[in-house]
Amino acid sequence: MSEIRVRLNGEAVSLPAPITIVEALRRLDRELANRALAAKVNGREVDLSYELKPNGAEVVQIEPILPQTDEGLALLRHSTAHLLAAAVLDLFPGTKLGIGPALLDDPRGGFFYDIIAPRPLTEEDLPAIERRMREIAKRNFAYRREEIPKAEALRIFAERDEPLKCELIEEKGGDVVSVYYIDGTPFIDFCTGPHVPDTSKLRAFKLLSIAGAYWKGDPSRPQMQRIYGIAFFTQEELDEWLRRREEAERRDHRRLGRELDLFSIQEEYGQGLIFWHPKGAIVRKEMEDYLRAELLRRGYGLVFTPHIAKRELWQRSGHEENYAGSMFSPFEFEEVEYRLKPMNCPFHIGIYKSQQRSYRDLPLRYAEFGTVYRAELSGVLHGLLRVRGFTQDDAHIFCTPETVREEVIGCVDFAFEVFRTFGFDKFRVELSVRSDDQDKHYLGSPEDWAHAEAALIEALEEKGIQYERIEGEAAFYGPKIDIKVEDAIGRLWQLSTIQLDFNLPERFALEYIGEDNRPHRPIMIHRALFGSIERFFGVLIEHYAGAFPLWLAPVQAIVLPITDRVNDYAARVAHALREAGLRVEANLRSEKIGAKIRDAQLQKIPFMLIVGDREAASEQVAVRERARGDIGAMSIADFKERARHLVQTRALCNSLEGAGGASPRGQ
Repeated sequence: MSEIRVRLNGEAVSLPAPITIVEALRRLDRELANRALAAKVNGREVDLSYELKPNGAEVVQIEPILPQTDEGLALLRHSTAHLLAAAVLDLFPGTKLGIGPALLDDPRGGFFYDIIAPRPLTEEDLPAIERRMREIAKRNFAYRREEIPKAEALRIFAERDEPLKCELIEEKGGDVVSVYYIDGTPFIDFCTGPHVPDTSKLRAFKLLSIAGAYWKGDPSRPQMQRIYGIAFFTQEELDEWLRRREEAERRDHRRLGRELDLFSIQEEYGQGLIFWHPKGAIVRKEMEDYLRAELLRRGYGLVFTPHIAKRELWQRSGHEENYAGSMFSPFEFEEVEYRLKPMNCPFHIGIYKSQQRSYRDLPLRYAEFGTVYRAELSGVLHGLLRVRGFTQDDAHIFCTPETVREEVIGCVDFAFEVFRTFGFDKFRVELSVRSDDQDKHYLGSPEDWAHAEAALIEALEEKGIQYERIEGEAAFYGPKIDIKVEDAIGRLWQLSTIQLDFNLPERFALEYIGEDNRPHRPIMIHRALFGSIERFFGVLIEHYAGAFPLWLAPVQAIVLPITDRVNDYAARVAHALREAGLRVEANLRSEKIGAKIRDAQLQKIPFMLIVGDREAASEQVAVRERARGDIGAMSIADFKERARHLVQTRALCNSLEGAGGASPRGQ
């Protein structure tokens, strides 16, 4: 009998061969065999049914893929996407299938499948599809893999009238391709796998929504429908996710933006274009004022640059070569071609090149709230979070190689301080580097990339910052540090980025004169903290659920007269507080005080200052906090002092206690 040497943990063990992964695991560790969903064989993910064959003296390393891991969750969700497709095919014969990947960090769900059904499906169809999925899952049907010649796969899918699958096989298939069946169903898919052993593993899932999609994201290709769903290993995990999703919907910045009159997107003007209303513009002003002051304090120079440039600039920068799909088409004027800018970096290079630079001038730090334009497809636009025109809090630092580490550390420290100011205190840091993927084009030599990556690692390690290395997510011109923040309900948002660039200085022939009186190339650091004003504002709305801290609140206080007799006093109070620099309104409508309070609560105004005959006679206000209710009466001067203290310290809690002055009556 032939044997194979297998290592699970520790020493290699000889097993009879051929032998499947699941049989090998049962011999080595029965408990692991019962838990495993799939496995890695020498790093390659395979099904449990994968057969190990005799291979001489070579030792085969087996790593089980287990539940409650990211790899296990991705496998579970991908398998559930196949289950969804099987149910749709069963209920709607003639449906054509696209792709059905797993998603791990998408708020829309944990998997989807793109389909073209015989008739357009609606949200009302989802319960029936989900019921059929559960019926199939209960029957413990096997996920079965077959490897067949490419020509045979093309014949099978052509006979099934699956042109999109044939297209994928032509593009991605080798001489032999793998297909998966769910036994007992009409489902077959061109897929590399792996999958769970059978449908009994799929217990906690739910379909969520239907959205439009284009095949391969190309609007000239067939219009499809994308069915989103979510799946977990336990019902408890699913219930918790649904609870958080419900909370996320309550915090949805698109709904709150409309209800609080912060911003709008108007189809007649164009998709993905943001209209900032006065209240939203106030929040933006406070965000920008804070950051401008910090930029100046940290030695940045503020600059402003055009919104368009000659097309040849983008050819020189490499954007046309590597980023054209995200740029709006060029246009011609006086026989010269121009493009809207998708980035600010070449413009800051132009400022650097406007005069000769010495090593004594460096580092030069240019910062701009620069509006840029991206040709985002309509299917990916999402409120403030994904738009076509937005303003980056962009900065570019030109420095010597000797000061790169110090500048990167300064950028990381700056990012953390900004986030804490706005109420974020949990972060995840990622180091995005190049990959060996031949489909991705990177500028520069491997040696330059290695030096740049080492500089970023050195800065992170000096600060003692833990980070995750992400292969293949670097910018086309250099590696980068990405910082994600966790919001009030535990979601991660990609905001800040710090990118090291040695390519654009080379392409634009940037120089500085060194101590040796010879020209040298500076290194360029691209840095954004908010990422974009629009996206950061959207994240803030959801983080605070629209209830901004006092320093950011569009309306910080509203004066509410109990009767029309004290309207003049209410107007005087509002005027006095506005004169002190606070954003205050007065509701002088002839309504009952209860209605006025409810309206102020719905508008999430931090403080309601209620005035009646008694308050007018004593020159006081009865203060009601948005979160705590009535806290008692105080003088106008006392409220003004306390409120201004909260604003000046950028306090995240809107409590007047401890904000200076005497305690409110009744406390």
